[in-house]
Amino acid sequence: MTIEEAQQQVDQWIKTYGVRYFSELTNMAVLTEEVGELARIMARTYGDQSFKEGEKHDLSDEMADVLWVLICLANQTRVDLTEAFRKNLEKKTNRDKDRHKNNPKL
Repeated sequence: MTIEEAQQQVDQWIKTYGVRYFSELTNMAVLTEEVGELARIMARTYGDQSFKEGEKHDLSDEMADVLWVLICLANQTRVDLTEAFRKNLEKKTNRDKDRHKNNPKL
């Protein structure tokens, strides 16, 4: 699935099952919440914290939740994520093409 197809599928799902998009501000809050849930799993899986008994820890599902809400926000604000990502990759390549190669910390 391409990013464009994902944006189309989310939009179709919202129109079919979701009634309408939540407001942009609500979705921004939901995105923050989902990133927090992802961070909790990362901290417990790769960091120093441990899971509580019975605590859910499906990393892929949390990443998909973050992606879902990000796509909702892109659709609502008419951002073409394919084009935005292409431009962002170009920006990073131009800015950082030698930066990491010359970093003695890496």
